[in-house]
Amino acid sequence: MNNAEYIEIAEALYEVIEDTLDNWSEPNGVALDYENASGVLTIDCEDTNTQVIISRQQATHQIWVAAKSGGFHLVHDDKVWRCTKTDETLGELLSRTCTEQSSADVSFHHVDNVMDD
Repeated sequence: MNNAEYIEIAEALYEVIEDTLDNWSEPNGVALDYENASGVLTIDCEDTNTQVIISRQQATHQIWVAAKSGGFHLVHDDKVWRCTKTDETLGELLSRTCTEQSSADVSFHHVDNVMDD
């Protein structure tokens, strides 16, 4: 993948994550807010005063996730973003970490299909 393809995939991914948070958090009464600045998407789990941080790593064409449970590097395998440490997809990893850090069962599984849309 070249830099332009990486940026396109990463931007589409961030948009889906933001849409998920916008459409899911408030109706379900979950205090999840986010901020997107300079390629870093910070999800605030307000009820536990913790964050899940997603960052683009353009030089390596990776997505990095930082959560209470650790740091995770994800590579794109032409279908999904996959964690090099746990083998989880990004959707599985975000679902797990946000659920662990919030008061609700949060699902991001559909982000794995972002390039299918």
